[in-house]
Amino acid sequence: MKIMLGADHRGFEAIARLRDRLISAGHEATIVEGCADGPCDYPVPAFRVASRVATGEVDRGILVCGTGIGVSIAANKVKGARAALVSDELTAELSRTHNNANIMCLSGDLLGYRLIEKLTDVFINTEFEGGRHARRLQRIEAIERGDDPATAQVDA
Repeated sequence: MKIMLGADHRGFEAIARLRDRLISAGHEATIVEGCADGPCDYPVPAFRVASRVATGEVDRGILVCGTGIGVSIAANKVKGARAALVSDELTAELSRTHNNANIMCLSGDLLGYRLIEKLTDVFINTEFEGGRHARRLQRIEAIERGDDPATAQVDA
């Protein structure tokens, strides 16, 4: 799997370790350029990761900032990005099975590295369930087009 990682200065150490672990597991893991050398505003890596995920250049993205909230908000501004703030194994699983999230956002300050490893394993190894959840994603896509999701044509 191709995975793009990004972080501000508060999450960079975690993603550097995570990249090495993902590569060891056989994934193609890359850290987005621009935030390795000191303070970095979280919208920069969030945009760069989300853009590559949304275009299909990479399969999934992982973003880390102090709380995970900032990168989640910024990444979700990119059309086609579905960035989920994840804090435990259940939210990691549901972000994939129900929401087909393509980007996982994490807190570098509140989560320990071992938990980040576990959440990453769940996120990259869990598939989307489809079914009723696919209809809901179609409504999200309607919002991205500027349409009212309540009146959007969706598959039954």
